Amino acid sequence: MTTTPEQPRPGGAHPQDHPTQPLPATGATPPPAQQADPAQRLSPAQEWARWDAAQRAHGASGHEPGASFGPGATGGGSGRGPADPWAPSADAAPSAPSEGKRPRPWVWATAAAVTGVLVGGGVVAAFTADDGPLAADGQQSASLADIGRSETEQVPVAGSSAEDPDWQAVAAAVRASVVAIEVQTQQGGSQGSGVIIDDDAHVVTNNHVVSAAAEGGEVTVTLTDGRIFEAEVVGTDVATDLAVLRIVDAPDDLQPAALGDSDDVTVGEPVMAVGNPLGLANTVTTGIVSALDRPVSTQEDARSEAAVTNAIQVDAAINPGNSGGPLFDAQGRVIGITSSIATLSQQSGSIGLGFAIPVNLMKNVAAQLIEDGQAEHAFLGVTMTDGTAAADGVTRRGAVVESVQEGSPAAEAGLQPQDVIVAIGDDPVGGAESLTAFVRSLSSGDEITLTVVRGDETTELDVTLSTRPDQLTTDPDQQDGRPDQGGQGDQGGQGQGPGDLPGGLTPEELWEWFQQQGQG
Repeated sequence: MTTTPEQPRPGGAHPQDHPTQPLPATGATPPPAQQADPAQRLSPAQEWARWDAAQRAHGASGHEPGASFGPGATGGGSGRGPADPWAPSADAAPSAPSEGKRPRPWVWATAAAVTGVLVGGGVVAAFTADDGPLAADGQQSASLADIGRSETEQVPVAGSSAEDPDWQAVAAAVRASVVAIEVQTQQGGSQGSGVIIDDDAHVVTNNHVVSAAAEGGEVTVTLTDGRIFEAEVVGTDVATDLAVLRIVDAPDDLQPAALGDSDDVTVGEPVMAVGNPLGLANTVTTGIVSALDRPVSTQEDARSEAAVTNAIQVDAAINPGNSGGPLFDAQGRVIGITSSIATLSQQSGSIGLGFAIPVNLMKNVAAQLIEDGQAEHAFLGVTMTDGTAAADGVTRRGAVVESVQEGSPAAEAGLQPQDVIVAIGDDPVGGAESLTAFVRSLSSGDEITLTVVRGDETTELDVTLSTRPDQLTTDPDQQDGRPDQGGQGDQGGQGQGPGDLPGGLTPEELWEWFQQQGQG
């Protein structure tokens, strides 16, 4: 049996040989020379939604001939304008949900986590907002039972399936459940996306989209028909990069989304992302599921805790502003929350490597945030690095235990330093970040079975997880499975930290660069 730390691989084979770079946060606009009244200022998403609503009201049969496309666009085109992307299909009628569950394939996790680039929520422009911090809503929702429902009046979409998706019908069915989110603070503004999840006007988005509101700011939600509402932050969770908002004085005609089951998702099935990239509300992109259980680590800035998830990887285009938006299956059910992408450089944008937080994790965290304003996470009680283990004539990647916290679930189960964890339940573990992501998807009290290589033997250990401490200290023994700082599980310092601005740029320089990219 051999246990060796994972070494950087030559020839560009390591995922981090091409370091990821932070993208410009979102499509907020810089202040003009003569600053308008902030109360009258509309974001690009709001302008687009207002224009789109006006076009719908102008003619039920679509855009009038010669109509310009987009708010503020000039006319001059001949013939009929672009077709309404949200036009309903004759097949968009409700049907009974499909029966049975598809078996989940054995999916190999990567040896090292992908350093994801957050695609929303950054502060890029300065303007004035006089409102103070938004208070969290501690009241328990009356609609917690609705979280996880699998159908609505529009979903599942009749005539659309994974074998033959009807994206026009799906887009028409889910359009009203997707919202554009804007946060305004004294330091600047940011934009993102969200999805309505229940009849009590709760909206799920990414924590990094609305984190600036905690320091004082205003959050507004724009519905697909252009109506704008104030929203308050119910709760946020840094560990999973999820947040829940509640629309204040919400209308009675909100249409919550139907939530699917991410355990049923399979590699290769078609998916559709809907969101607010670069302020372009109601943008639809499609693709397939590229991989499952992809360990992805994201970090808003150097001071914040890294969010680690076993994400759904997709090739649908995701860009700044898509953060917090829903990822739908072919029948219109939410299967994930888009949150990050991988890039080769700050110029590359979307390269077909997008990541979504699985909806089952979202359901768990959202229910806790609605009920208590905060979420609890499972705790194992070890620090680890990436490595390999050889036993039974096979060599596998795994998480090498560096230390075990006294009195932790790991200690009670008999885990020891230099044990190599190669599987959790039926899921293979590709490294330290992979195991961390699996543990964070579980709940306190869950019983799991770890497959461990010790010496030249393989054994199974049963572990009952406990609740992760609210504040973990810098002592390695207090970490919940995150890689030992400075070890190979920390990527060995390769690449650029996800919280650093590329090339040491200031926010103002980054905004100037972002503007230049849009001129091509």
